[in-house]
Amino acid sequence: MLKVGLIGCGFMGAMHAACYKKIEGVKLAAVADARKECAEQIAAGTDARIFADGNDLLENSDADIIDICLPTFMHAEYAIKAMDKVRYLFVEKPVALTAEEGRAMIEKSKMTGCRVQVGQVIRFWDEYVYLKNVIEQGLYGKVVNANFKRISPRPVWGWQNWLLDYRLSGGAGQDLHIHDIDYILSLFGNTNKFYSVKNTLGEKNSYVNTLMEYDDFAVSAEGGWGLPNSYPFKATFRVVFENAVIENAEKGFMIYDKDGGRKIQMQKAPCGQSDSELTGGGNISDLGGYYNELLYFCRMAAENRIPDRATLEDSVKSLEFVLKEINFDINK
Repeated sequence: MLKVGLIGCGFMGAMHAACYKKIEGVKLAAVADARKECAEQIAAGTDARIFADGNDLLENSDADIIDICLPTFMHAEYAIKAMDKVRYLFVEKPVALTAEEGRAMIEKSKMTGCRVQVGQVIRFWDEYVYLKNVIEQGLYGKVVNANFKRISPRPVWGWQNWLLDYRLSGGAGQDLHIHDIDYILSLFGNTNKFYSVKNTLGEKNSYVNTLMEYDDFAVSAEGGWGLPNSYPFKATFRVVFENAVIENAEKGFMIYDKDGGRKIQMQKAPCGQSDSELTGGGNISDLGGYYNELLYFCRMAAENRIPDRATLEDSVKSLEFVLKEINFDINK
């Protein structure tokens, strides 16, 4: 039985806890949060020990794996400490606040042998997995162009509004837009040919729109959260192939080809609590991708294997690219 120690019991911690409770052979053994009521709510229905501090959990729990769901600015500190304690570590995205922190985490992982997976959950979301398989198999010919969009109202559900302070979260670029950038890089690799525009009014780093140029096609990615609370969260993509278009948008997950337009039927993962059942607020009701990534992570740990999806190294590369976007200056 794998024993999980979960540090951070806010919105993401609640999602992860809900998934661990459904994975066979896994036990939520310890939780830590400065807000006792959040820790108690997440631990409900289990015999998990409750700690008021992540350091206390690391020192005094018998967890086999550690899952860090703390605010971004705390990731590196606790991840590096955890690598001395366990062989398997899960860290929520973005992997760290700075590239320097991310590289320090890589060095610590090499030093300790700790195996790390990062919560770049889009790599595990059913529609995105399907799209990746289509591209890799060349089912509809080459990619002609692609567009990814992820926009949201202001994230006011964070502990003490830490998400709205770009010095703590990195803003929408690092916290929201990085989902699509990481996925794009996993599909097509890196590119040094890109052009980014950012918001010039409002909160710093609350909007970014980037056009990425590859050898014979282009990809655009838009991300931002400077929208009114009444505006719905949207995560969409459209990929144009030589012989078809696949789109995930208002009409659902669709394919358009010579036979017309039709929905692509997907089998959802079995972790289906809505966000109203969780603590911390938020705006994503389908936990399928979160279940998929944690199921994969736990299987890797149970089988003593090295995770090769959403790796620490890949996640640091994605962070580095987003930081280049945020700091892009066409005049330089």
